[in-house]
Amino acid sequence: MSHDATEHPSPALQKLPEDALAPVQEMVRACIQCGTCTASCPNAFAMDHTPRKLWRMVLMGQSAAIFQSRTFYLCSTCYFCTLRCPRGLPLTEAMDALKATAGRENLKPYRRSSRFYKQFLNSVRRHGRVREVEFMTHYFMEMKDPRLPFSYASLGLKLMGKGKAALQLPSKGEGKLEGLFQAVEDQKF
Repeated sequence: MSHDATEHPSPALQKLPEDALAPVQEMVRACIQCGTCTASCPNAFAMDHTPRKLWRMVLMGQSAAIFQSRTFYLCSTCYFCTLRCPRGLPLTEAMDALKATAGRENLKPYRRSSRFYKQFLNSVRRHGRVREVEFMTHYFMEMKDPRLPFSYASLGLKLMGKGKAALQLPSKGEGKLEGLFQAVEDQKF
């Protein structure tokens, strides 16, 4: 699948800060384009750009092409690329930084998954575990798409039928993991 993102970037991508790629560029600046990352990646077959090509695009500052790609979002954080990189580059962290940038900038192609994971973690933060119905309710409300819940209805009914999802009233929870979440947020990576 080929993307002509550099010719016609979406309006959201045109608003990206100029330095949005700077931290990732610094991480991969010493890349020698050997292709070990691509050869090591178990998900490379599904990516629209190989990891090697993605790092080249990062170094060239092609943010529109990068953020219209699904390559970095398919990274499963297996660390094979990082472990095998002859330069010892933090490639998995670089992929994570691209994911964080896409989420922070609220880029449309990644909105659904970013908001899904955000609400998932909010549920864990409040209750120490996922309360499925509450989590999905918050997710649907944040997505502001009245049709979206219908696409999950059959799965929700199956889960409730098997006792895997319980109807519970939303609550603030006990916040048992609040300290842990706060400590992680306070870390400077």
